[in-house]
Amino acid sequence: MSEEKTVNTNTEETEKPKKASVKKVSTKKATTKKTVTKKTDTQDEFLTSFNWHQYQEGIDELDEKQIKEFEKLVEKNFVDTSDDNIIQGEVIHLTEKDVIIDINAKSEGVISKNEFRYNPDLKVGDNVEVIVDTREDKSGQLILSHRKARVIKAWDRVNDAHDKGEVVQGFVKCRTKGGMIVDVFGIEAFLPGSQIDVKPIRDYDQYTNKNMDFKVVKINHEFKNVVVSHKALIEADIEEQKKGIISQLEKGQVLEGTVKNMTSYGVFIDLGGVDGLIHITDLSWSRINHPSEILELDQTIKVVILDFDDDKSKIQLGLKQLTDHPWDKLGDDIKEGSKVTGKVVVIADYGAFIEIDEGIEGLVHVSEMSWSTHLRSAQDFVNVGDNIEAVVLNLDRESRKMSLGMKQLSEDPWTDITKKFPIGSKHKGSVRNFTNFGVFIELEEGIDGLIYISDLSWTKKIKHPSEFLTLEDKIDVVILDLDVDGRKLSLGHKQTKDNPWDLYEKDFAVDTIHKSQVSDVIDKGAIIHFNDDISAFCPLRHMDKVDGSKLENGEIAEFKVIEFSKEFKRVVVSHLQTYSKDNPPDDRENKEKKEKKSKEKDD
Repeated sequence: MSEEKTVNTNTEETEKPKKASVKKVSTKKATTKKTVTKKTDTQDEFLTSFNWHQYQEGIDELDEKQIKEFEKLVEKNFVDTSDDNIIQGEVIHLTEKDVIIDINAKSEGVISKNEFRYNPDLKVGDNVEVIVDTREDKSGQLILSHRKARVIKAWDRVNDAHDKGEVVQGFVKCRTKGGMIVDVFGIEAFLPGSQIDVKPIRDYDQYTNKNMDFKVVKINHEFKNVVVSHKALIEADIEEQKKGIISQLEKGQVLEGTVKNMTSYGVFIDLGGVDGLIHITDLSWSRINHPSEILELDQTIKVVILDFDDDKSKIQLGLKQLTDHPWDKLGDDIKEGSKVTGKVVVIADYGAFIEIDEGIEGLVHVSEMSWSTHLRSAQDFVNVGDNIEAVVLNLDRESRKMSLGMKQLSEDPWTDITKKFPIGSKHKGSVRNFTNFGVFIELEEGIDGLIYISDLSWTKKIKHPSEFLTLEDKIDVVILDLDVDGRKLSLGHKQTKDNPWDLYEKDFAVDTIHKSQVSDVIDKGAIIHFNDDISAFCPLRHMDKVDGSKLENGEIAEFKVIEFSKEFKRVVVSHLQTYSKDNPPDDRENKEKKEKKSKEKDD
């Protein structure tokens, strides 16, 4: 009964603990109740602290803090190879063809060594950016790509370098038209030839397959073009050096420089960051055709500052000024009238320059090369490089000018001209030149004469001498007039023959009849050629035939001379008057008018 009562009491106390705590019990019951309560508390504590998650899942449950710490460790030490993110890897091994990269994945990745051509100094331990190209190839290998990773980040890096003006490193791959191709962050950039160095580049191949520092100077986002410059990096330093040099420049100062570039007009000299120009005329006292005759590229020489502009951006230098002027050493034996020898250095239309000593030249004008008054080009007498003898005609030491003559070495042909070519004498000459009023004939070297157009032929009407003669023709002439002081000869060609008009005056007298062919019919009449020297004109009204028709071209008929003028070399004929004694009405009127005029003159 006591045990059952005890059990019941425990059950009741368990179910209703609050009520049990407030009931009044006996001392014995109170002791028993405390024991039961203690056991109950232990059970509750066990149930409360029991790891139900481990019981159900088989593992301990982690709190949020532990989970975050674990995620950080995973993110730090392991790489997700399933996305296209750029991964930082470490070179752990190098083979002849491949580079082995550790990216903290389950296996190391492989990259072709060709992708690191721009970085020949790649070594184990270097960190590189890569991207997963193939998670597993046929052999289960993880394939990475450094080139793709560089391309992804390249444009951001290039734009950032351009905006900030940062220096980038690139690999010069090869030459191209106008410059070089440079690999910058995996992008092919263009390096213009003018942007490689401050000095002109003569050998582009020396820069290929090399790493160099560059500055991004231009980006074309539309065409994805990048232009870089190596020159821009060194210009800043040179500019500082240039300011220091320019501040110390003075006219007459002698400096040492290097031949930087040559042109047809001079040489550019690098004075250590500042360029100056030596004009070709300031290179040597002697005449030269090109600077390369006395200088070489990269040659170190001393120069003198001749002049510069206000801001000293253009500096004129001289080389010959470092030596004495050759004219200062010209001997007293050279004077007017003395003979000199020299070499032809320059030929111009007006003459030739003769170098009689180094840096000393004289001019032989074309008129002083020959006694001939028919001027020709200097090239007809001398060639460049010829050694000739001349006479000093004029010498001006102050202005350093010398006039020379070649014809003075031979006798003046006009000295005894009156004996050689007296008036009325006949000679043979060569046609040298035409003018509108005549032709020049050369009788001998230095002796020319003029035939006026009216003295070419007795019978022919010549408008221009080229109708009658051609150049270099040999013709007979007669000396008509001689002017010794003016060195002029008047010649005649027709005077070598008798005047045929003296004979024709009788043969073709007025009223004589001649038979000939109509040569040419014109609006006002026809031309009748009787022979090679004489032609007549038949007016249209005198061309009537017996039947009333007109004479036609090529028709043979008789003609009567109705007018003959020896003075004006004019002959007028009529066919009408060969069969009719009456003149046409117009002729009668004209004849009456002429008679009236002649009477008035007589009165």
